[in-house]
Amino acid sequence: MQEKYIDETKQGEAFAIAEKPQNSKKLFLESYGCQMNFSDSEIVASILNEQGYNTTLSPDDADLILLNTCSIRDKAEQTVRMRLSQFKNLKKEKPNLTVGVLGCMAERLKTKFLEEEQLVDLVVGPDAYRDLPNLLKETEGGRDAINVILSKDETYADINPVRLGGNGVTAFVTITRGCDNMCTFCVVPFTRGRERSRDPHSIIEECKQLWDNGYKEITLLGQNVDSYLWFGGGPKKDFKKASEMQKLTAVNFAQLMEMVALAVPKMRIRFSTSNPHDMTTDVFHVMAKYDNICKYVHLPVQSGSDRMLERMNRQHTRAEYLELIRQAKAIVPDVSFSQDMIIGFCGETEEDHQLTLSLMREVEYDYGYMFSYSERPGTPAAKKMEDDIPAEVKQRRLAEVIALQGELSRKRMQGYVGRNHEVLIEGTSRKNENQWKGRNSQNAVCVFDKLPGQKLGDFVTVFVEGNTQGTLLGRTVQ
Repeated sequence: MQEKYIDETKQGEAFAIAEKPQNSKKLFLESYGCQMNFSDSEIVASILNEQGYNTTLSPDDADLILLNTCSIRDKAEQTVRMRLSQFKNLKKEKPNLTVGVLGCMAERLKTKFLEEEQLVDLVVGPDAYRDLPNLLKETEGGRDAINVILSKDETYADINPVRLGGNGVTAFVTITRGCDNMCTFCVVPFTRGRERSRDPHSIIEECKQLWDNGYKEITLLGQNVDSYLWFGGGPKKDFKKASEMQKLTAVNFAQLMEMVALAVPKMRIRFSTSNPHDMTTDVFHVMAKYDNICKYVHLPVQSGSDRMLERMNRQHTRAEYLELIRQAKAIVPDVSFSQDMIIGFCGETEEDHQLTLSLMREVEYDYGYMFSYSERPGTPAAKKMEDDIPAEVKQRRLAEVIALQGELSRKRMQGYVGRNHEVLIEGTSRKNENQWKGRNSQNAVCVFDKLPGQKLGDFVTVFVEGNTQGTLLGRTVQ
């Protein structure tokens, strides 16, 4: 057993959008990994839509196949490699087909993909999507094309993303790109570059446009949203060089969230992902102040052991993390939390493992994303530490973490029973076409019977009558 999610997540998904009648070429675009990749795919689709490409759900119909990839774990990379092998066979049948890799794997494995394995024609990093039209012209001449240059200022703020598939109700709004937190296990700083924040006015305009187009919920998105800082002067590291006026008018994440809450007062607002080191109590005060900001935080901790946190270079201690949780619950009593946990990191002892379990019990997470550690080439951990925990020990510890989270999830879901919740209808239940599914403010999934007059995108009051480990069972309050 390599990994486990308590909730369902996307491993690879293809999308289609409304076609432009004048477009003659077909794009098959498939995304893997984090929410940022799915958001980036919407930017890519927008750029290529202007270059004559409509999207298709069938790779067999495509003139161009692009995989937006993830390098965070070895399993994700292996999944993409298998998919590329399938497309290599398709290229034999369609010699004019162009296949490309986008995202984090593009930067990390550019040489292997293009020269050694010859799996693709095109390799494009996360900061080079504007260059796609030029790169595609190179491939038309029979040449491989590559651009994986990282940028210090690219945010794609001026590009209006094409909302790919989806439900027309919820949308991602990217506010930061890159990461400056050099966790020893993580490839993101090397594949996505330094942190930079997007102009708040462009963010607000995008949120307003989404509301005007019928969307009811947005997620403010970034590798680390809490480090958002706009002062008109570039990367956060240059803030010390900013003018006094720039410093006085700077906007941090809590301020940005308040600006968005006021700009679209009927729009639900979520955010992801947070870093304990950068999060401040100001965020929770803003959350408590505005009803349209959801009372949920994804707050990765990775381990409950200070020794492991130091080896991971997490820049926070167990005590600091728990104090942040305590403060959050005091400011927002009904707040919920989810976690990321890495099991079996280099040098992890049984005592370290038990500290992780005890932290989970203390926080009582609603759900979590839990993985056994897999070494990522190029990271500080891979260069300086030994991946010395046997696979069977990782699997046993992971199973214990998953089992505990299951208990905590069921307990947390039970706490929502017997109460009314505002739920946004996001779609039809997968298990019963006569039921809706949606989430409450705390991000708990709720299913309930459809009633006449209800439709996708409605906010409804649901009385929760029961629960499973990860789902609330309710009925609409008339």
